[in-house]
Amino acid sequence: RSRRSTGATVAAARAALEDGVAMNLGGGTHHAFADSGRGFCVFNDVVTALRVLRREGRAGRVLVIDVDVHQGDGTHALLATDDEAFTLSLNGFRNYPFRRVPGDVDLDFADGTGDDVYLSALATCLPDAIGRGRPGLAFVLAGADPYEHDRLGRLALTKPGLLERDRLIRRELDAAGVPICVTLAGGYAEDIRDTVEINLGTVRTFSE
Repeated sequence: RSRRSTGATVAAARAALEDGVAMNLGGGTHHAFADSGRGFCVFNDVVTALRVLRREGRAGRVLVIDVDVHQGDGTHALLATDDEAFTLSLNGFRNYPFRRVPGDVDLDFADGTGDDVYLSALATCLPDAIGRGRPGLAFVLAGADPYEHDRLGRLALTKPGLLERDRLIRRELDAAGVPICVTLAGGYAEDIRDTVEINLGTVRTFSE
């Protein structure tokens, strides 16, 4: 299953370069390191996809926008010496992993942070990240776990807030002409139907 999920992100990244936007309905396994899996993650699908595309001569500069509520420590470690990759990560400050690996831009939010603060920070930092990263491809890890009723999230974004998060990312990347590869990453709502609804909103936003 982990190999197939990683392969699906590779396929989605290839399709994004061809069609502008593509998605893996799984993936976003950003805690996996080169020599070990961690935090429910076996293989780091985004970094694998990037390296496959590089080997094929199809990818140069990339931007990783990680809006899963947990910091992508494995992704940051794997890209630490990659001068053509730029990471923007929005995290819950008290969430796993408890020993962080610094990325290019890490925004840490206090427990209970809601829509207004979160979306304002994203709206400020995202255009700057696109400008600094100058990407030819963006990977978006669109976790559902910043949701207010997520069992592991600790933040308090509403469903409309998460939908606006996705729309904001889509607008900014479209405006910059950047192809987009989306993975759904984490989501652990108390009622699984909430996670499904949030994921469906992400799918619709990036399918329009």
